[in-house]
Amino acid sequence: MRIFGLIGFPLSHSFSRQFFADKFLREGIHDAVYENFPLTNIELLPALLKEKKELCGLNVTIPYKQEVIPFLDDYNEVVKGTGACNCIRIEGGETFGFNTDVAGFKQSLTPKLAPHHTSALILGRGGAARAVAYALNGMGIGFRYVVRKQLVNDDAILYHQLTETIIKAHPLIINTTPIGMYPDTDAFPPIPYEYISSRHYLFDLIYNPAKTAFLEKGEKQGAAIQNGMPMLIIQAEESWNIWNS
Repeated sequence: MRIFGLIGFPLSHSFSRQFFADKFLREGIHDAVYENFPLTNIELLPALLKEKKELCGLNVTIPYKQEVIPFLDDYNEVVKGTGACNCIRIEGGETFGFNTDVAGFKQSLTPKLAPHHTSALILGRGGAARAVAYALNGMGIGFRYVVRKQLVNDDAILYHQLTETIIKAHPLIINTTPIGMYPDTDAFPPIPYEYISSRHYLFDLIYNPAKTAFLEKGEKQGAAIQNGMPMLIIQAEESWNIWNS
């Protein structure tokens, strides 16, 4: 039996296991299972690989998309460009890293993208934010990071520095943080929502709940909104193709 799975911590929010269970049933795939592996520390990954010798592939989620890279034997150009990995193929005892978030984000963003969505605010700066930035660069969309804490020589914007002018100048706002994710569904990124308008497009990588407080607040201001479910499906199918290529 081939084993695939998800590593991260915590994993109570994730729909990945159910997605693959449904996929296997629907497509008559009887030689594979998909399991959750909640690792409290990425240092536990080698032990997991040693214990589960039938492992053929892993997805990687919060908070290990960047931390997992030193544990890989090799990785592709997208991982190098983003500094983040969310998909691992295991073959002959070796681990190969990929990033399917880039394709998933780009394909799920595009349907509601308007010509005036030429500049973006990326909320957060973790592994998912790096994939989003990589995709936006490829699409010719400028962006600024919005963070809680600046680094040395940093041009990122702090949340409390967001003004009406900044919000209006960036009609695309993408939440890559776990703020608002189940079970903390009442939480939302601290941006000035009163400056959001019908020209804005709010994209949340979170898919559980389906409509986060971030998206609800944007929708009330007339903005176009999109959650992370299409992105999850696209990146999951991309992962499956990588594991079986």
